[in-house]
Amino acid sequence: MDQENAPRPNRLAEQLAAYRRRWPDELATVALFRELLDDPDRPFERARLAGHFTGSAWLVSADRRRVLLTHHRKLGIWVQLGGHADGDPDLGRVALKEAEEESGLAGLSVDGGALFDLDRHWIPERGDVPGHWHYDARYVVRAGASEDFVVSEESHALAWRDIGELAEAADTDPSLRRMARKWLGQL
Repeated sequence: MDQENAPRPNRLAEQLAAYRRRWPDELATVALFRELLDDPDRPFERARLAGHFTGSAWLVSADRRRVLLTHHRKLGIWVQLGGHADGDPDLGRVALKEAEEESGLAGLSVDGGALFDLDRHWIPERGDVPGHWHYDARYVVRAGASEDFVVSEESHALAWRDIGELAEAADTDPSLRRMARKWLGQL
């Protein structure tokens, strides 16, 4: 691993500061993420049931016009690929790992390492796990030449979706619509 991409304890703090400068309308969201980051009670562990960090991938095709989405098995909705940090403070690395595992695609790469989007969302109770907050840090991940994905057991289905259509579709999850608009430079 090269020096630039080596995990550093303050990397997420630096990314949040840069995100706050780029997206000043999202100061309240950044403050929530910063508060969790400063919490000494294992914010990168899913065992922290009050809420914890997750990492997600805005996985774009080589032509930059489509994004790979999953019809999430547990949530029953179309969302970006991603998952729990499981102790890893490098959420860009988490996003990349989850994208690889959930899509079966090889040759993926995190684009620049900057935060692309932040989203705090409620996860409903499931089995013996109570409802809790996910603090989802989202990164742009680029697909390589192959777009032949494999559906993992975490998904009902995967699909490449046109980003322009996502930006306008009323039935699209609001955070997906926001990311599509960011990608298209509409925000």
